[in-house]
Amino acid sequence: MLLNYLCMAPAGGSAEGGATGGSWQMIALLAVMFVVMYFLMIRPQKKKQAEEQKLRDSVQIGDEITTIGGINGRVVTVKEDSIVIETGADRTKMKLMRWGIQTNNTANDRAAQEKAALDAAKAAEKEEKKAGKRRSKKSDTEE
Repeated sequence: MLLNYLCMAPAGGSAEGGATGGSWQMIALLAVMFVVMYFLMIRPQKKKQAEEQKLRDSVQIGDEITTIGGINGRVVTVKEDSIVIETGADRTKMKLMRWGIQTNNTANDRAAQEKAALDAAKAAEKEEKKAGKRRSKKSDTEE
């Protein structure tokens, strides 16, 4: 549809060379396309980058991390722009730049445990409500 509009636009122009409503429509169409591209592509990418930076800044000593290259290790030292990790049974130490951190496994595990605890608490609350309803129905039938 857009391609048809673009192909037909020059044919619909006036012979005198004056401005037509078509040029304003074209500008409006381009502006709308830019806004749509911003909300569909640029904004989500910026959010993702901000989350990744937050993850990299929140790394602490003792956290288990995975690097972009797939190396797993425990953080031993944290500096401004680099970290030192221990890997393997022989405790080999490696210095890495912070931007090389892909995931913080310790933080992910903590978040999963908190979610599981929250789900268990919700389930217990539901069960308690059900038991309370049963007790109230039972006491109503006894009277």
